[in-house]
Parts: sequence; structure tokens; C-alpha cells
Amino acid sequence: LFYMETHAKVVVIGGGVVGCSILFHLAKFGLKDCILLERNELTSGSSWHAAGSVHAISSDPNISKLMAYTINLYKEIEETSGHSVGFKPSGGFYLASNEIWADYLKRERSKARYMGLDQEFISLEEVKKKHPLIDPKHYISALWDPIDGEVDPSGVTYAYAKSAKIHGAKYYTHTPVIETNQQKDGSWEVVTKKGNINAEIVINAGGLWAREVGKMAGINLPVQPMEHHYLITESIPEIVERKNEPRLPIGTDFEGNIYFRQEAQGMLLGTYEFKSTPWQVKKTPMDFGHELLQPKLDNIQDRLEIGFKRIPALERAGIKNIINGPFTFGPDGSPLIGPVPGKKNYWVAVGVMAGFCQAGGVGKCIAEWIIDGEPSLDVWAMDVARFGHYASPEYGTIKSSENYE
Repeated sequence: LFYMETHAKVVVIGGGVVGCSILFHLAKFGLKDCILLERNELTSGSSWHAAGSVHAISSDPNISKLMAYTINLYKEIEETSGHSVGFKPSGGFYLASNEIWADYLKRERSKARYMGLDQEFISLEEVKKKHPLIDPKHYISALWDPIDGEVDPSGVTYAYAKSAKIHGAKYYTHTPVIETNQQKDGSWEVVTKKGNINAEIVINAGGLWAREVGKMAGINLPVQPMEHHYLITESIPEIVERKNEPRLPIGTDFEGNIYFRQEAQGMLLGTYEFKSTPWQVKKTPMDFGHELLQPKLDNIQDRLEIGFKRIPALERAGIKNIINGPFTFGPDGSPLIGPVPGKKNYWVAVGVMAGFCQAGGVGKCIAEWIIDGEPSLDVWAMDVARFGHYASPEYGTIKSSENYE
């Protein structure tokens, strides 16, 4: 017999890294009467195929601080849960190949200093020393962040979930939500195939299914899943020869719109295409799970050429895997979190594209907001209320596509 509670203070819908972080923070901060419902297995949306790079740079300084919080949280959830998150703090740099991006990095460093983050410019000689595969002649400046690195996406998600359980919360997998019906007293009846739960608060952390979960409550969220590519190379001789050397740091090339890091004895190279490809504009299939999409190499050929030119060893390496998986984006690239205006006791945490950089901070803010009445930081750049009634699903598709590009 399946047993599930019929009442809860909070029900979180969605078992990706964002939902599990919210559950963890609510329980850790003392609100233990919380339940997470996942339609399949944890990570079954976009969490499982994420590239796993983590960094603390964002156009909004408050988001940067939350990203740094997320990275620094990994040690805690690993110790609490006993589940490895696979964190490799190799450090990371951001590369500017023209004056426009060099000025951008100067602004980012200024904001980082204001927020108490430890980012600093390093010379191109130091870049070459830290990452010998890079050809520094293509760049004019580099910003270094020592806390950047990489994680195991599934490990992180399960560490959040297990830590939440240790703190007193509960989660159920293979429990898809069918309906969310608001009651006269403002609470919500959450209907599943395994029973119904009456919840004072519902949090939509549906990821790829955020739109579908929202529509159950009569809400149209302006978010859009987008196809996104990265590739993993075969072993690269220059990396094989470094077996006793420190791990190569992660990197971002802004003009090339590429990011890269060491993967085993090869490299991972990801890119945001010049022309975006919105995925399942009308509806995300409910039976989509641990699946990938057909690669579209023609869409990323120009970006790959830039990567091969600036990291010449990539051009000589064979391609081991090509990953094309959907991620959900918001209209301006930032998450949509908080209470939905005009919908009592209904909260969202959706469009968190950089989940392994931001989920910890998002979970912290949501928990503080619910328990204390407000988050400890100004989260206007992520507040769902920043969008008005004009932000239709069509608007979300158009603007998310523009932002992706």
C-alpha cells in the first residue's frame, strides 16, 4: 500500500535541483511540514544532463552573491547527506577578446568587490600558465574567480533531497500532479494518482513542465524550453600528460559565446547558438524524461570554429559525445521566483536556467520569504512580479529566444 500525507504546510512540485533546494532550505530553516512531489525520478527533466559548471558571475550583483552562496553550500549538503556532489573547485576565468567585453569584465569586477566576492584580473601569461591549451593571443583581458568549478548534477540534486529528508521534510517520486485546485480558504488541493494533499502553499518548481504546472492553477508563465548543445571530446594528449598537474580551470569566452572545462582526460565545450531553437513551444510532453534530442551540429558550427581557433587542441581531438538537451529560460535570462501576484498562496521558482549556480540561492530566498516574510537580499531581478500581464506565453517564447542568442 502506498501511504502519503493528506495535509502539508508546503507542497513543492518538481524534483529537479531547484525543487530539492527549496525543500532543503524550508526544512533546514524550521518549516519541516513540507512535501516534494516528482512525476518521475529526481533529475528527470533537465537537471540530469546539465554540463555541471558552476560560477559566480551575473549581470545582477545580488544574483552573483546568491550564486556564490550556492557554490559555498555544496560542502554542507555533502556532509549532511553523506552523498557526494562531485565538486571540483578548479577556479575559473572569463575571457575578453575585445574592448567591449573588457569593459564588461571591469564592471563585473567592481560589482563583485561591492558584494564581497573575490574576483580579480590576471595576466594573459597567468591564463596560459593555468590553462596551457588556450591560445592567449586572441584575448586582451581575463577575470579570475577562485571559487568556480564543476559538480556532478545528479549528485547535487540527491544531496539536496537527502539533506532535506534528514532535516524533516519528505519527497515522493513517481507521483505526478494532475490538478491543483484552490479552496475557499485559500489553501490548495494537490491531486495526484496516489492521493490528494491539502497544502497551505504550493510552489511550482516544474522546470521543463513549469508552464503545464502553472496552467493547472490558471497561470500562464512566460518561460520557454530551449535546445542547448555541448560536446565532450576524446582524450587530449596535452591533458593526459598533465596527470600529476592541477585540474584545468573552467573558462568562458564571451565573444565566442562558449564555455569549456576539463572532462576526464578530454574537454567539454558548450555554446549558445547564434540562432536559438525553442523546444516544444505549445506543451512539454508529460512522458519526456531521461532523454536527449537529436544533435544539430550545423546550428553550432560557427561557435565550434571559434572554440577550435582559441583552444587549438580541440580541433585535433575526436568528439566522444554530443549532448543536445532542453533547458527552460525566462524572458531576460534570470529566474522567476516568488509569490504570484493575484494568486493567493501560489509561488513559483521557474526559468532557473543556471540551476547548479543558482538553485542554492533560489532555495534560500524562497524559504526566507515564506518563513520570515521577505528574503535577506534584494531579489527584484528574479521576482516573478517584475513581469506584468503583457508577459504571455508567446512573449516568453520570443524574448527567451532573443535572450538565449
